[in-house]
Amino acid sequence: MTSTVVREPLAPPGPARSPVAGVASLTLRELLDRPRSAARVIAAFPSAVYVELRSATEPRVLAVVGSDAVRLPNAIVVAATSRDLPFAAVREGDDAWVGDGVVEVSGAGQGGPAPRLRIQVRTRRWWDPSPVLGPVSLPQLTHGALALAAETAEERCGLADHPGPGLLADRCADGDLAHAVDAAERIVGLGPGLTPTGDDILAGLLLSLRLFGGAVHGGDPAVRLADWLGAAVTAHADTRTTALAATLLHCASRGQAGAEVAAVLRGIAGQAPLRPAVRRLLGVGHTSGADLSWGLLAGCRATLALATPAAGRRKATA
Repeated sequence: MTSTVVREPLAPPGPARSPVAGVASLTLRELLDRPRSAARVIAAFPSAVYVELRSATEPRVLAVVGSDAVRLPNAIVVAATSRDLPFAAVREGDDAWVGDGVVEVSGAGQGGPAPRLRIQVRTRRWWDPSPVLGPVSLPQLTHGALALAAETAEERCGLADHPGPGLLADRCADGDLAHAVDAAERIVGLGPGLTPTGDDILAGLLLSLRLFGGAVHGGDPAVRLADWLGAAVTAHADTRTTALAATLLHCASRGQAGAEVAAVLRGIAGQAPLRPAVRRLLGVGHTSGADLSWGLLAGCRATLALATPAAGRRKATA
């Protein structure tokens, strides 16, 4: 990912250095630049901590992650790896503050209720979660989509036995806006986990439609479809899925991708090797990597169908 370097270098966390230096996604710039706001830790793992702000604006959830963790589009990255246990002191439910360039997590001290600082991360650099893919020729996108299909042929998404994803893909390729929106809304929040399968599929689809639609000749219909689908699935996402998944849907609707997804998008576009990027993405989560890949492929196929004049292709019905 690209980044803008400033004066102070990224340094690993440790007892002698406070606050820890971090590299933050530009998605979070408004949140981090404004005055401090109250937040809380909604999940804590060896490689990542997820913090939810108490405001109603998106992104509502940000991730503080180690350098070896999955880099979501809403992530601040510290130099430590999960082996260094950078978040060992953080607990789910801890209080947090976000703003003035800092993410700070505090919890109750061992001797009583007085808060004790768990971790403090100050933004020193930025990375850009919006990959630039264009221009991409239709033959290159076709080749990339076929290669992605071959690499993921043995993978099953988390909703492989559910009719919803297939119906959504078909309606998108047909340019059937009304029924595509209906199919998309039906799988928001569908599945278990911090990022349900339906949301991962939608995120991949939105990214592929928007970014490749903007990169190929004749891709405007795909971009318009992404606009409508994005507006539909994010409208009430905060009440229909997890807080993290809702934030990631908002990011995807704006064309903001995590590092692993962006690498696959670049591979499809012919800018980088595809196979190692797909292998890394498929290793994300229990089924998240396969679900995102499924959505990316559906978006590629829909973009090609909408950008290529084809005899017998139905016109948009909305």
